[in-house]
Amino acid sequence: MDNPMRTRKFVVPEIVFGHGALDAVGGYTTAFGLKRPLLVSDPGVHAVGWTQRVNEHLEAAGAVAAVFMGITPNPKDHEIMAGVEAYFTHHCDGLIAVGGGSVLDTAKGIGIVTMNGGHILDYEGVDTIAVPMPPLICIPTTAGSAADISQFAIITDTRRRTKIAIISKAIVPDVALVDPCTLKPLPPDLTAATGMDVLAHAVEAYVSLASSPLTDVHALEAARCIVQALPQAVANPRHVEARAQTMLASLHAGMAFSNASLGAVHALAHSLGGFWDLPHGECNALLLPPVVAFNFPAAPHKFRRLAQAIGLDLSGADDATAAKLLEDHLTRLRTELGIVGGLAERGVRPQDLGHLARIALQDPCLVTNPRPATETDLEAIYARIL
Repeated sequence: MDNPMRTRKFVVPEIVFGHGALDAVGGYTTAFGLKRPLLVSDPGVHAVGWTQRVNEHLEAAGAVAAVFMGITPNPKDHEIMAGVEAYFTHHCDGLIAVGGGSVLDTAKGIGIVTMNGGHILDYEGVDTIAVPMPPLICIPTTAGSAADISQFAIITDTRRRTKIAIISKAIVPDVALVDPCTLKPLPPDLTAATGMDVLAHAVEAYVSLASSPLTDVHALEAARCIVQALPQAVANPRHVEARAQTMLASLHAGMAFSNASLGAVHALAHSLGGFWDLPHGECNALLLPPVVAFNFPAAPHKFRRLAQAIGLDLSGADDATAAKLLEDHLTRLRTELGIVGGLAERGVRPQDLGHLARIALQDPCLVTNPRPATETDLEAIYARIL
C-alpha cells in the first residue's frame, strides 16, 4: 500500500468544466493579453464548426488569430515544425488548441520549440524543457487523451516510425476549457476508442509505481464513471448526460495519470501506433486486457479494487482466476463497443513483434509499470493479441 505521507506533487492547470465552457475562451484570451494567437485545430474539428465558434469569440475579444490545421492523427514531427514556422510567420503571442489529443499535443509541441529552439525530437524524455511555453488554452473535443490537463505530449518520430513521449510540468496548459457539448458530433467508433483510452489511463495510473492517494481517488472515479457512461454514449451519441460523464471521466483520468504516469499499455501502444500509424485509443483497447493479466500478480489488491469499481465481483477467486476474470471482462467491454479483432487484422505481422517490443522497452511509461517487463515479456503480450 502506498504510504500517504510520502511526498508527492500534483499539478493541474486551471480547469473550467461544463456545458458552455468553450464560450469562456474570449475572456481568457484577454486575460493573457493575447492579440495574435495561433489557433491550432484540424480539418475534422473545423468541419463541425468548433474552430469557427472559437474564432468568433477571439474576434469579439479583439484578437486576430492565425489558423494552423496541418495535423493528422498521431501528430508527426514535421507537422510540429510546420506549426512552429506558422507561429513565427504570423508573429503569434500564444496558442489556442481546439481538438482531440493530436491537436492538443501538436500545440504543446509548437509551444516547446518556439520558446526553446531546435527540433521537437530534441525534447524526448522527462524534464528536458528549460523554458516554459507561451500561454496555452486548450479546448478538448474528445473524451480520451486528457492532453488538455496533462504533463505529457506524444509525438511521432517519422524516421524511426515510433512515438516519443515528452513529459514535463512545463507543458501543462494554462487553462483547459472542458465542454461536453463539443462531443456531440463525435462518431461511435471514435467515442469507443477514446473512451477506452480513458479506462487505460485510469487503470495504469491506479497501479503505477508513482501512484498516491492524490491520484488514486481520481483513477478509481474515472474507471467507475467511464464503464458506466461509455456504452450509452456509443449506442446513443445524443445522450447528453452520458457524453458529459465520459468527459468528466477523461478529466479524472487525466489528473491521475498526469501525476502518477502510466505503464506497459501505453509503452506498447506508443510503439505499435507509431510503427503502423494506428489509432491510439484502439491500440490501448487491445492491449489493456493482456497487460492487466500480466501485471495482476504485482498489485492484486489494487486490481481487485479496480474490478469492484467497474462492476466486477472477484470475491472468492484466487489471484490467478481473478486475473483471468478481469482480463475477460475488459476484452468483452471493448468487443461490445465495436473494437474487435487483433493486430493481424490491422496489418501487424509476426516478424514485427520483436522490433515493436524493443522500441516499447525504451518508453518512459514503462518505468512506472507495477511489474518489471523484459523484451520477451512485451513480445509475448503483443503475440497474445496478434
